[in-house]
Amino acid sequence: MRYNRLKRREFISLLGGAAVSWPLVSRAQQPLSPVVGFLSGRSPAEAAGVVAAFRKGLSEIGFAEPQNVTIDFRWAEGQFDRLPALARELVDRPVAVIAALGGSDIAAKAATTTIPIVFGTGGDPVANGLVASLNRPGGNITGATFLTAVLGAKRLGLLRELVPGAQVIALLANPNYYLGPVQIRDVEEAARALGQRLVVLDGGTDEKIEAAFAALAPQHVSALLVGSDPFFDTRRERLVALALQHRVPAIYQFREYAVAGSLMSYGTSITDMYRLVGLYVGRVLKGEKPADLPVMQVTKFELVINLTTAKALGVKISDNLLSLADEVIE
Repeated sequence: MRYNRLKRREFISLLGGAAVSWPLVSRAQQPLSPVVGFLSGRSPAEAAGVVAAFRKGLSEIGFAEPQNVTIDFRWAEGQFDRLPALARELVDRPVAVIAALGGSDIAAKAATTTIPIVFGTGGDPVANGLVASLNRPGGNITGATFLTAVLGAKRLGLLRELVPGAQVIALLANPNYYLGPVQIRDVEEAARALGQRLVVLDGGTDEKIEAAFAALAPQHVSALLVGSDPFFDTRRERLVALALQHRVPAIYQFREYAVAGSLMSYGTSITDMYRLVGLYVGRVLKGEKPADLPVMQVTKFELVINLTTAKALGVKISDNLLSLADEVIE
């Protein structure tokens, strides 16, 4: 009788132990969420808006944290020489796909030929060797281009209309950014064609940015064109403040700058580009191959004028510029 009672207790204990372990086994067998590596030359503190746009693109195709995807961020914070090591970290993890943004496209491509990559670039992805062609990217990489780096000539024209008769216009550029020399060449060619005197100022470090603004008055600069560069994006607030401090009318690449208090911005919509990259990352997660996804081109352009800043600088905005503006901040 005692033997039967012991057996019954052991059986009940066994059932109890099994009941505790079954949910654990069940959870362990559930498939893990895919991990997306997010590589950027920008900084997390100033990139919240574009990250939200990237998440929006992912959600439009059915992916959201923490339900069915995990995003692993790597930020270079304007230090482009850190990008290769950060890209290797994501490759070694490994991640299911890499979203290469904020000037990180070249580093991501160099890090892997097997993990899918979806880039967002301001340059020409064919000319820069990212893809074989826009329609047939080839290999493990595709993405979106918003061509902001090649809009320098257009910005120069807008700046001349903003400050008619400007004797000297300055270009603030970063030679450390791989698209920096291309921008300098394009703007210099446009200035020669217009007969506009142009000085190029080095903004490759925080110290050089400060020195460049200090050089504006001695060089009799009437207006400033700030180059397209993720490093400058990470210093957006400082650049806007320096332009106000030195009372120089300036034009920048993204709406973000005008919202932050700059006088004017002209370029493609960066939030639209991040959303498109999120969409493509979702399609890759669902099984599509980058080689089969044509490179997208962002076609939404934005001219934004900040009238509050214009008033502070004593700049008169022409009726023509106001009529061309997609947004006027008052």
